[in-house]
Amino acid sequence: MRPMAQIAMVMNLDKCIGCHTCSVTCKQTWTNRPGVEYVWFNNVETRPGQGYPRRYEDQERWRGGWKLTRTGLKPRAGGRLRKLLTIFANPLMPSIQDYYEPWTYDYENLTDAPLSDDVPVAPPRSLISGEPVKIGWSANWDDNLGGDPSPDPVLRKVSDQVTQAFEQAYMFYLPRICEHCLNPSCVASCPSGALYKRAEDGIVLVDQDRCRGWRMCVTGCPYKKVYFNHKTGKAEKCTFCYPRVEVGLPTVCSETCVGRLRYLGVLLYDADRVTEAASVPDEHDLYEAQLDLFIDPHSPEAESAGLPADWLEAARRSPVYDLIKRHRVALPLHPEYRTLPMVWYVPPLSPVVDALSTTGHDGEDAGNLFAAIESLRIPVGYLAELFTAGDPAPVTFALRRLAEMRSYMRAVNLGERPPEDPELDALYRLLALARYEDRYVIPTAYGNVPGVVEEGGCSLDYDGGPGMQQPFGEASGRPVPVAIESFHGLKERQTSGEVTHDRVNLLNWDGRGTPAGLFPPKRRHP
Repeated sequence: MRPMAQIAMVMNLDKCIGCHTCSVTCKQTWTNRPGVEYVWFNNVETRPGQGYPRRYEDQERWRGGWKLTRTGLKPRAGGRLRKLLTIFANPLMPSIQDYYEPWTYDYENLTDAPLSDDVPVAPPRSLISGEPVKIGWSANWDDNLGGDPSPDPVLRKVSDQVTQAFEQAYMFYLPRICEHCLNPSCVASCPSGALYKRAEDGIVLVDQDRCRGWRMCVTGCPYKKVYFNHKTGKAEKCTFCYPRVEVGLPTVCSETCVGRLRYLGVLLYDADRVTEAASVPDEHDLYEAQLDLFIDPHSPEAESAGLPADWLEAARRSPVYDLIKRHRVALPLHPEYRTLPMVWYVPPLSPVVDALSTTGHDGEDAGNLFAAIESLRIPVGYLAELFTAGDPAPVTFALRRLAEMRSYMRAVNLGERPPEDPELDALYRLLALARYEDRYVIPTAYGNVPGVVEEGGCSLDYDGGPGMQQPFGEASGRPVPVAIESFHGLKERQTSGEVTHDRVNLLNWDGRGTPAGLFPPKRRHP
């Protein structure tokens, strides 16, 4: 046994309202740069739906993840020989049309348009080529839509169970980030060894110095959460906000989540059994096999793992372990890819109560809820295809456990005094009333002060980085239209006695005098 620690995340889909706050804050923090305009490390999909990039779950087309052969696990996209033959022309990769061509609007047309009888507009222009573009797809184009079985690879498998009547249509939101898998196929697909999984916390990162832009990692990731920066010629992906995690702070998407649906914590697992768990013959056994990898933090095995005391204590208080292993209400996303993902989801239960209430039955009664779970408008089969490789038993158990918790707490609030159930009470406090320090239990890296993080600059923030390429035959990364000054730059100019550049920031002007550059120079008339 080789115990190791993994920072993992759980999302409660019952609480996601599809506001995209997590996506926007992640975008502003990590991919607000030229070359990655189309990149969303965090995106929120409407399910049923195509997802982002379009139909990324169709592994018959994209060949992501692992497949089990007679000799063991092999990348679905091919082994070393296949990669060598296709290293200069990789066809198994989404194009810009599968993501979307990012655009902005030509607002100057509103002010510079000549006087006419027609009202001027701000036409869209591509952020890649600068040319006029017709908008026809984006990262959340099918936002708030659902029920069409044709574009969704998962819904296509269970479409015969879905009633297509409009009044019975139902959707839910699915936030997605990199899964930071225990058995990452992106790491195995990289010819230059640039992708790696950190031993101390399990976060999967890209070494920008070693990356050569082969883009095999994009093909290898079945979740399509590795992207290519066409400005720098390097691969980029979700970093799990490791500079924040190292000082005990949650990820940006978790910190800014409006619904408070994300949980962060430490899981202990046996690294020697990862390949064994990912190689079980029956896909329905992958969920249980991954659960068996996790080590009880209160067990003697965890005591003898040699982990720092604060990490062991964080593992014992981990809300992620409780939701995944103790209560078994959180499920992995597409375990059939055999990557052993470490971002898990509590399936949605909300529509059951509303559906029962409209029929005149008590929507919170446990007996009614248990009977209704089997006839959800979004079938259990669809959720099973998402979270348990098609096995409905774990999904049904999780939904029934959630329904049992609702009924129990309703009885408590009505003063009916049901038999005490500490497990249901703990689950309720974790899902409904968890405080900040209970949702995010993150130990710090060695030598870091908890909660203290310095503002750092990204190594790719400069223009003209290494490996600049022309994407799709066009120029990439037009200059950012609005210059943004960092806090340190602003502070330096405020405290220094000299002008560091010609730009004038009115926030610094004390109102006295006329700073150079604030007004056009005066013309001297003879």
